[in-house]
Amino acid sequence: MPQPKSPEPRKTSVDLSVRIGPMTLANPVLTASGTFGYGDEYAHVVDVAALGGVITKTVTLEPRIGNAPVRIAETPSGMLNSIGLENVGLARFISEKLPKLRSLGATVVASIGGETPHELERLLDALGSEKGIAGFEINFSCPNVSKGGARYWAVPRRLEKTLERLRPLTRTALIAKLSPDVTSVGDLAIACEQGGADAVTAVNTFVGMAIDLEPLRPKLNRTTGGLSGPAIKPLALARCHEAARAVGIPVIGSGGIMNGRDALEFLAVGASAVQVGTLSFIRPRGASEVLEEMAAFLSARGVKRLQDWRGGLLGDGEPAAQRREAGAGRGKH
Repeated sequence: MPQPKSPEPRKTSVDLSVRIGPMTLANPVLTASGTFGYGDEYAHVVDVAALGGVITKTVTLEPRIGNAPVRIAETPSGMLNSIGLENVGLARFISEKLPKLRSLGATVVASIGGETPHELERLLDALGSEKGIAGFEINFSCPNVSKGGARYWAVPRRLEKTLERLRPLTRTALIAKLSPDVTSVGDLAIACEQGGADAVTAVNTFVGMAIDLEPLRPKLNRTTGGLSGPAIKPLALARCHEAARAVGIPVIGSGGIMNGRDALEFLAVGASAVQVGTLSFIRPRGASEVLEEMAAFLSARGVKRLQDWRGGLLGDGEPAAQRREAGAGRGKH
């Protein structure tokens, strides 16, 4: 039975606006790529225009059918997935998905993925001037593909040089989504900042594995997958903190956010915005709920601007708000 569309989030006296390079969001809550379809699939239950933004499924040059089943497995306090970037491909994204998203009035961030820097250039060249796209998130961190995945992109120099090639292709926001399975996410974030990114997302899923003892085999057909959900929140929070301390550009926190208080933790350690992922599988209206809970918490404590809360636990002695203000829009346009 179709669910009734959620009411528009209650208006709040708190200024929740966020600046990500040239992109201004009405609030800091975005949906994470790969957990919310292309956005239009959820429009009958969520007012997507009221969210800070919708990040689409990752789009590749050609359609992909993804990995063979089994691709999802539940774990304690989380889930494993090995979808493998299943998507409709560039041509259908432009002809079918984008017009629907434009009609919904959502702030759209297109996620794009490629196996090489050249593939990313071709994608951005085709999409960079499309109307209705406020920014791009470059998926440098998929753990579930054999080529062009998290391991390939976990090289700071490669990230920096690739972003230098992508930067001239669009005047919209350019966001780099990073893997947590590296020695230093801070080093990757610095490379992205130097390459011209407007922001980094910290972080994608963690590589994990689950076993069926009878019969003795991995639960996922591909053996490993990306772990998400509440189980990874403390790990993701630490990496978000590390990235926020390393760079002046905005950091978007992601990993196990299940309510407004979780989101406020990410913002307190320096994130400028957050992404809601696995929660949307459990409650399709989850991102809207996170937004309402966060606004109510701040309002009850007399906080007038999100900026006054953000970075309170950045912990380096430098006024956090000043760091984020200095970083907003620092990308090389």
